[in-house]
Amino acid sequence: MKIEKEDGPSRRKLSLFDATMLVMGSMIGSGIFIVSADIMRNLGSGYWLIVVWIITGVMTVAAAISYGELSSMFPKAGGQYTYLKEIFGKMMGFLYGWGLFTVIQTGTIAAVAVAFGKFTAYLIPALNDAAPIFQSGGYKITWIQILAIGVILLLTYINTKGVEGGKILQNIFTGSKIVALIGLIILGFLLVKNSFWTGNMSFGWGAFNNLKTDPSGNFLKSGWESISGMAIMGGIAAAMVGSVFSSVAWENVTFVSGEIENPKKNVVRSMVLGTSAVMILYLLVNFIYLNTLNRDSIAFALNDRVAVAASEQIFGSGVGTIIIALLVMISTFGCVNGIVLAGARVFQTMAKDGMFFKAALKNNKNGVPERSLWMQGIWASALCLSGQYGNLLDMISFVIVLFYMITVFGVIYLRIKQPGLERPYKTWLYPVTPIIYLLIGAAFCILLLIYKQQYTWPGLIIVLLGVPVYFLINKKEQQE
Repeated sequence: MKIEKEDGPSRRKLSLFDATMLVMGSMIGSGIFIVSADIMRNLGSGYWLIVVWIITGVMTVAAAISYGELSSMFPKAGGQYTYLKEIFGKMMGFLYGWGLFTVIQTGTIAAVAVAFGKFTAYLIPALNDAAPIFQSGGYKITWIQILAIGVILLLTYINTKGVEGGKILQNIFTGSKIVALIGLIILGFLLVKNSFWTGNMSFGWGAFNNLKTDPSGNFLKSGWESISGMAIMGGIAAAMVGSVFSSVAWENVTFVSGEIENPKKNVVRSMVLGTSAVMILYLLVNFIYLNTLNRDSIAFALNDRVAVAASEQIFGSGVGTIIIALLVMISTFGCVNGIVLAGARVFQTMAKDGMFFKAALKNNKNGVPERSLWMQGIWASALCLSGQYGNLLDMISFVIVLFYMITVFGVIYLRIKQPGLERPYKTWLYPVTPIIYLLIGAAFCILLLIYKQQYTWPGLIIVLLGVPVYFLINKKEQQE
């Protein structure tokens, strides 16, 4: 195995600050404003809500520290795809890239763009009230979906004009949402009239769930049941589907390694700084939820919008709703931009290996993979129209963690198989750090396989569908 050399400095347009903003901006989307409702329904205690976010934080930072070693060894664009291909062969790299294009990257773009549309509809009620553009049975196309597609295509277009434009947008929007989140955290302790912190923490380590619904599908507030033993473990795994999905996409920075100054050092720095900062912010936001809302108000917030309920307690109903709507719009817009900017570089790298459409190969006059960007944008737009992105993403957290585990295991595998390779950065506290991730990740995946199979098999099937596609591509290559 050869360690790849860096490109010339002329292409390096992203500084450590830019890379850290990309990490944070790609992570913070709409999840932190919503998923705590589901966590509370599964575990029913302030203690367990905090535990789930701490476990997710430890996992995320441990993975980022482990990835750092690989990013220093393979500093070119392509990131996780390149690591998997170099360590475990072309097929493993392709299956990751296939999953990334079919649903992981594009499905995330679609889901976050639609979240932008839904929160915009708070400010422009006509978007919610308008009749569907098209409807056939349960399937419909709404103006919110059209707005989401407009955002995707606009950000794709901006990113075709060069890294500089995408970078500036990313820094502005990520900076804005960080400042806004910090403001919400501070005011959530200063302005709230009735604190529910003591009540939420009074359940201690007792765990409860309330997943019962009436015939219309609405949750029953009186249905809390005490759980213990393995049922708590199953509840943690189910709860972590949301927290894990809210904490992914930090690896997007590895996709653009080829455009980062001094990537052997700055990629790992940006991942560790960015993931640590975001997980601290997430924990503090959940402290605000526990301070401003009681257990039922968190678990049964309207449409799971816990942040809206908390903001209404802090600022009053009208103002609170507007503040959160604006914050989520800023957050989701910046998140889509970061994911759009990064993803296309993976598909371009795959095309160089003969594993993706050849059209994705070339850079345009602005030095960016324009056709790869448009392919990603068009498929993400199609997922917006499909209406299935939300279901797909529920199912894909399992697969994302599985690929994270394979990549983290790659650090250990390379240390054993090729100890003499140059490693400009070595994983901090090796082998403890990667083992921590592998243990938590394995527990998460095994518990989901036992207790929540609807979150596992569909995602696995999507990835495994890539196997015949891989052999088809390989067969074509051999015939040419």
